[in-house]
Amino acid sequence: MNSTQNAKAKHEEWKSTACMLCSIGCAIEVQVDGHHLTKIRGDKKAASSEGYICQKAARLDHYQNHSERLTKPLRKSSDGSFEEVEWDVVINEIAAKMLAIREAHGGHAFAYYGGGGQGNHLGGTYSASLNAALGTPYIYTALAQEKTGDFWVNGKLFGRQNCFAIEGMEHAEYAIVLGANPWDAHGVPKTRDVLKAFKKDPSRTMVVIDPRLTESAKMADIHLPVKPGKDAFLLSAIIAIILQEGLEDQAFIAQHANGYDVIKEQFGKVPVAKYIKIAGLDYETVHRVAVGFAQAKTATVRADLGIQQSLHSTLNSYLEKLLFLITGNFNKSGGNHLVPLFAPIIGHSKEPEEGGPVTRVTGMRGISKLFPPNILPLEINTDHPERLRALVVDSANPALSGADAEAYRQAFKKLELSVVIDVAFTETARLADYVLPASSQFEKTECTFFNFGFPTSYFHLRKPVVEPLGDTLPEPEIYRRLVVALGVIPDRFPKLESIAKLDRKFPGGRLFPLALAAALKANPGWMKYVPVILYATIGRALPEKMASAATLWGVCQFYAAKFSRQVAREGISGKGYKQGYALFNRALESDLPVPLATFDYSDTWKLMKTADKKVALAIDEMLSDLDQLAEEADADPAGNQAYPYILMAGERRSYNANQIFRTPDWRKTDKEGAMRIHPQDLTKLGLRDNDRAICRSQTSQIEVLLMEDDTVQIGMVTLPHGYGMLYSNSQGELLQNGPAVNELTSVTHCDPLSKTPYHKHVPVIIEPISA
Repeated sequence: MNSTQNAKAKHEEWKSTACMLCSIGCAIEVQVDGHHLTKIRGDKKAASSEGYICQKAARLDHYQNHSERLTKPLRKSSDGSFEEVEWDVVINEIAAKMLAIREAHGGHAFAYYGGGGQGNHLGGTYSASLNAALGTPYIYTALAQEKTGDFWVNGKLFGRQNCFAIEGMEHAEYAIVLGANPWDAHGVPKTRDVLKAFKKDPSRTMVVIDPRLTESAKMADIHLPVKPGKDAFLLSAIIAIILQEGLEDQAFIAQHANGYDVIKEQFGKVPVAKYIKIAGLDYETVHRVAVGFAQAKTATVRADLGIQQSLHSTLNSYLEKLLFLITGNFNKSGGNHLVPLFAPIIGHSKEPEEGGPVTRVTGMRGISKLFPPNILPLEINTDHPERLRALVVDSANPALSGADAEAYRQAFKKLELSVVIDVAFTETARLADYVLPASSQFEKTECTFFNFGFPTSYFHLRKPVVEPLGDTLPEPEIYRRLVVALGVIPDRFPKLESIAKLDRKFPGGRLFPLALAAALKANPGWMKYVPVILYATIGRALPEKMASAATLWGVCQFYAAKFSRQVAREGISGKGYKQGYALFNRALESDLPVPLATFDYSDTWKLMKTADKKVALAIDEMLSDLDQLAEEADADPAGNQAYPYILMAGERRSYNANQIFRTPDWRKTDKEGAMRIHPQDLTKLGLRDNDRAICRSQTSQIEVLLMEDDTVQIGMVTLPHGYGMLYSNSQGELLQNGPAVNELTSVTHCDPLSKTPYHKHVPVIIEPISA
């Protein structure tokens, strides 16, 4: 074979990796040419996804290669421009400034945002070492902008905030899709196949609750077009019908729940017909849904941001869970159930009175060991003596994705130090003092810890498929260098390194864990930095380019110790270290997703963290919110006359995604992120389809392209997320792609308990540009 044939064969070779655009992480195969992913297809060899792929995953080369990729560390000059600097220089400068701030103000002066964006969770595991060195408990993430109210409710119902419940749509006879459009948003394994299966089977029923006639709603048996922001009234009415008519599962409740009498009395007071009218729906259809869900053999609820970022967001999450709990559709096939987590993607926060951390300015408590991005600008942009003074952002872009972009811009001006670690020169990176370039997710070993498959949980350790671009580094190496520069651990661990290499040759032994335990006993201060110590020791003993997988060794040890019997069901026998090490090697040695463990539904009850393993149905704060909802029902329903339209910000569409897609050329349709608006509203405004207009909120205003669409309700408009990014065109001009929707949102327009922003209910006014 000559050199030309060799080159052709290399380009036509299929390499295994995965998509990282949603929580499912479907396995894919790619062909590469240099840095480009030239062909992408679903990987039929992967047992977890069986070749499934959506249209967005097929465009991933636009993430790997675009005009805003970073290739060198950057430092901001006094004139606001950026200059390239060497790694040693930038690491030492950042560490020196961190030490000075910590000395002057303490660890509470630091905050951290991110820690592994969508799909690059492995790199994020090493951020804990930096946060320990800085002494900060203040971790902000996009997850906390979306789900903390939901997590808080889980904590009250199931005992801890990291009890994680998922839906079982693939096995359900009856499914309610609530505030979600899975056809475009996915989030369920082989989503479109699942939706098609419901549509084709007359014995199964799918109900979609959404103000818009979404793509998923068009496939549903019943669509309930609830009025924007009125989900709590609708859900309360459905639950009240079930409880008032005695349709609840009494046997399940008696065996598995406490607090039934309290909620029975609470919902006995609900004026069902009145609440349904407030929700904008007819009684007969809602009643049919309530009875159908309660009487189905198996029923489940798929809920997402449509209710979790709308009015009454935490209450919505409580009501959604009550629906499947009182009908006995919990911890069984076809219902909602708890799922074991492979790695601790979230934790459990103690209440402040129990010693849990609170922020120094707003007094916000942590939820799931996270803090909500809505309060971050308020914690910085103030003269409070204990304000945040330094911020590290990793794999996140809060200046575009957080509520109130202007508040973030002003906050960054107030910071004494800001560092961004990212693949791209994002809007947040442009505000920072230092920008550290990370290798892309196809240039390094990576994974996702959204391993929610059931009964068998799969894990995919993705190997690099292209060479790193420029002078980039994987995040674990960036964190190691920062922690070493901060002086808390040495640069090398020669003895541990040699033992780790010996342990790889003789994996049946226990040399490394014994040596690590001895080193930590002799140096107890190192305990906080175990992730980077593993990277610097085990990492050096792993195959080339796989050092980042070192923390996975620890994850496998904990997982096998906790679920030894379930791991053994997948052919990995033994106990303790031996079983954990075998699980680690299984992931390490395969290019495909590997089975971690197989569970029974009886195992899910062991995941309950209440003292008696029963669900605590009555939550005092939520009962109070239900009383307030009743008062709201009696209030004047007049809307906001100054801002008469309700904007649903952050809609998911066929060609929008999270922040990893930077440039518009990846989109086949909707390149400008047009605003959906009802034809009658267009006529009322004297505007037409494809006209441009101004959308103004109480916070700011943006220009939008209008798209006539009768799937939205009158008085309602929608804009997608994933637009508004700055990019350079082929002529080097800096342009913006579509609407930056968070110019319109506000940090104060949010849930009072969780501070989750009300992105799905933003009052706005639409005006002709001439106005």
